[in-house]
Amino acid sequence: MFNEEFHLEQPIRWGMVGGGRGSQIGYIHRNSALRDRLFTLCAGAFDVNEERGREFGVNWGVAPERCYPDYKTMFAEEAKRPDGIQAVSIATPNFTHYEILKAALEAGLHAICEKPLCFTTEQAEELVSLAKKQNRIVGVTYGYTGAQMVHQARRMIQEGVLGEIRIINMQFAHGYHSSAVEANDPGTKWRVTPEKAGPSYVLGDVGTHALFLAETMVPNLKIEKLMCARQSFVKSRAPLEDNAFVLIQYDNGAVGNLWASCVNAGSTHQQKIRVVGEKASIEWWDEHPNQLIFEEQGRPVQILDRGQGYLYQDDEAITCDRMGGGHAEGLFESWANLYRRFATAMDRVIHGESSNVVMDDIWFPNIRDGAEGVRFIENCVRSSDQDSVWVNYT
Repeated sequence: MFNEEFHLEQPIRWGMVGGGRGSQIGYIHRNSALRDRLFTLCAGAFDVNEERGREFGVNWGVAPERCYPDYKTMFAEEAKRPDGIQAVSIATPNFTHYEILKAALEAGLHAICEKPLCFTTEQAEELVSLAKKQNRIVGVTYGYTGAQMVHQARRMIQEGVLGEIRIINMQFAHGYHSSAVEANDPGTKWRVTPEKAGPSYVLGDVGTHALFLAETMVPNLKIEKLMCARQSFVKSRAPLEDNAFVLIQYDNGAVGNLWASCVNAGSTHQQKIRVVGEKASIEWWDEHPNQLIFEEQGRPVQILDRGQGYLYQDDEAITCDRMGGGHAEGLFESWANLYRRFATAMDRVIHGESSNVVMDDIWFPNIRDGAEGVRFIENCVRSSDQDSVWVNYT
């Protein structure tokens, strides 16, 4: 059961870039970071509109003088304070992530960043090297991977319950953008604009979530090559795709497929991961995050529930139930579980440990995972742009 008495000697002094008034993702960051008393929101550059950002911050309880017009000013001014921020969350559009994260690391800050970290593998490797040089933790908000049943699946696979892994089916295919909603929605408009979204829309926006869920469940499999086909069914979105199919070949001979879409009309989410082994299969659906379907050949289907005694009990990622079994937990709990891990890792570095970018005994979505997401998109675009040929994963 979740230990609500866990605490740090001092909560981590924390700031935000973006995520101000009306930002759904900003609300999720704050709700998750502050839930367990491990972070204190001390400062922010919440909005490109300075007055609106300051008003928002003050309403949230941030001192007016620590509500800044931009991230550069915030990093510079906070560095002068004995009580300046130690970490920052970056909740801004894609095209800003690289420069803000780089500046945060150069300022000696730990960071939590939305994906993608940047647009190119070269930039991603630069950020990884900088995080290592600065001995700083960078968490990436693959927010669904804090769900306990994802880690139950991971353990079952590690323990060989499924046998050798043969097939991985991944999908994140919603229908909210099945028409040109961007005409009246600025939040969608930048996502379908190459200069602001990068070289991909749905693969980067939702596809990498499904990919990382699979990588979390089956971390030992590595992609050898892939083939990608992208479509722009709403023609004005071209060259960015609103639908994509990816075929994957792994290094052990297993195969995978990924369907990423925002034009799956009628669907609300449809993020599902199914891992097929030689003896059994498991499936997790983010709309029902408290359950894991387990199908063993020749036996009745089992639905495993969060919070039950038959799950692995020696794994904190599985037993960190904030409510007893039978009560529904969801996205906020999953994100809070990740922020708890981010805080624990950051606190250890603050107290003198070396991060080496990742920590072997604390699992969390880290900067190397974020870099791998960038690499995946780059390879998908390369395949698609060559008329959907198989390409070696580089």
